[in-house]
Amino acid sequence: MTHNTRFLIVLGVLFSIVFILCAINPYDRADWALENVLTVVFVIGLAVTHKFFPLSKTSYGCIFIFLCLHEIGSHYTYAEVPYNLWTKTLFGSELNSWFGWERNHFDRLVHFLYGLLLAYPIREVFIRVGNVQGFWGYFLPLDLTMSTSMIFELIEWGAAEYFGGDLGIAYLGTQGDIWDAHKDMALASLGALITMLIVATINFKWQRDFAQEWSYSLKVKDYKPLGEQSKL
Repeated sequence: MTHNTRFLIVLGVLFSIVFILCAINPYDRADWALENVLTVVFVIGLAVTHKFFPLSKTSYGCIFIFLCLHEIGSHYTYAEVPYNLWTKTLFGSELNSWFGWERNHFDRLVHFLYGLLLAYPIREVFIRVGNVQGFWGYFLPLDLTMSTSMIFELIEWGAAEYFGGDLGIAYLGTQGDIWDAHKDMALASLGALITMLIVATINFKWQRDFAQEWSYSLKVKDYKPLGEQSKL
């Protein structure tokens, strides 16, 4: 058994504990189930692909943290996560009062962390499967994070329209903000941008051929216009 496999098993056990605890008496059982459909599919996908495409410990760690925070959000529903109660118990005052917030911002945090934490695993997949280099190794993970964030907002909208009522409202979680989806996508994009900038900075300092690889990635590889001339 490799160190990577042992690490993944430990994370799997810890996540299973978090999942079970958050499945016990959730605030809204229907919303909890709806929130975890994609989670279960994603976790099964990670387990199935591990043998022939194991990710790095860094990627698995980032995914683990994000999924745990998502489970907390699904347990309480994102709009009702009692972080104000937690900070008041620990520090004697509510977190919202520190920043002058009026709404529950746990969903904003998780959207930001979606980009911050998952952009790195996405980059790893692009590099190892797509063999992307230079500029594209940073732009494409950012682009995919932004596009999947948009797709998820469309899924939320479709689910809210389909189920309607309190379940639709709980799942959508706009809390009366008409720009909620736009802000969520912006925060996910910002998180991914920060991660790519950090990775690029590290590689700029330690990767000897960084400038050469970046320059080559932006050069035209085929000067013939695509689809205008037959290559037969």
